[in-house]
Amino acid sequence: MKSNQQVRQGRVKVFAAVMSGSAVVAMGALSVALHEEQAPGASGGVATGTTFIQGSMTMGQTATTTTPPAAPVTSIATPPMTAATPAGFR
Repeated sequence: MKSNQQVRQGRVKVFAAVMSGSAVVAMGALSVALHEEQAPGASGGVATGTTFIQGSMTMGQTATTTTPPAAPVTSIATPPMTAATPAGFR
């Protein structure tokens, strides 16, 4: 005789299988329902009646170079506040 836990595990597995199968069927149905015709010679995802614009790509200047300063702007950083060491600490 099976224990209650084994029965519940079996039911959960069946439920998970049914839900997974229905999700796959729903994705297939949506894929068929939302499928658009493609233009001849077009790659995936291009609908019929799409206008293609042919142009040329230009490669402009992408970086500028500058000379770094001779010395850093801040030579030594100092905190705006200092704290006293409590008694018992070094």
